[in-house]
Amino acid sequence: MLRKVVLRYSNLILCLGITFLGAAALAQAEQSQQLGQQTASADTMPGMAGMGGHMYLTALQPLKPGDQQKADAVVAAAKEAMAPYQDYKKALAEGYEIFLPDVPQAQYHFTRYDYGREAWSHFDASKPTSLLYTKTADGGYKLVGAMYTDRVSAPESELNERIPLSVARWHQHINFCKAPAGRKAEYFGSDAKFGLMGSITTKEACEAAGGEFRPHLFGWMVHVYPYETDPKKIWSVDDDDQGHDNMDHSAMPGMKAN
Repeated sequence: MLRKVVLRYSNLILCLGITFLGAAALAQAEQSQQLGQQTASADTMPGMAGMGGHMYLTALQPLKPGDQQKADAVVAAAKEAMAPYQDYKKALAEGYEIFLPDVPQAQYHFTRYDYGREAWSHFDASKPTSLLYTKTADGGYKLVGAMYTDRVSAPESELNERIPLSVARWHQHINFCKAPAGRKAEYFGSDAKFGLMGSITTKEACEAAGGEFRPHLFGWMVHVYPYETDPKKIWSVDDDDQGHDNMDHSAMPGMKAN
């Protein structure tokens, strides 16, 4: 489960902080493929122990009357919003930008930053912040899903109003310790100390190690895969055989570290 996610996670999430965290995140981006090679064996991956303190998922709530119908309406709206962009070139022509196009990823986020800003204050299921594509053998992209976002300070009650927490589990990336100068190698490997796969998960431990602590990276996010027929995969949280991975995310407006 989460062990498999590391393979896909390592090529993107460690470099998401480029916009906000400067040289440390840039170093992670440059070394992401090295990390992928280092973690290629499931037997040597940190798995849950390595990432458990850096991921917050909303708890799955009891299903209430109307919840499933509300979530289904979002799926239908996402599918309709995605329909014009089967050709990724049209998405690019209409203002979507590929986040980190040169970094190998399980999925590529084509992002409308204006939609991300709008999502701070209201939810419009017809305007997902990102469209999710996978790379095809011919160098193109195949549309597979969409991502909705909310500001980092949004209460879970607001998330529930947008997409019921009985159906979808929103998440945040948390407890990021930026490595001090000269210790960037400690972002990587099974004994990593810093970053989103590091052993440091508290402000006190981060400061004691000379790092800079960020309680949150980015904001709330959730992926949806409207083309799936298995209900469990429509709001997938974990890695699966279809290559869905809700742990690799692009940086959106309002998702800055705080």
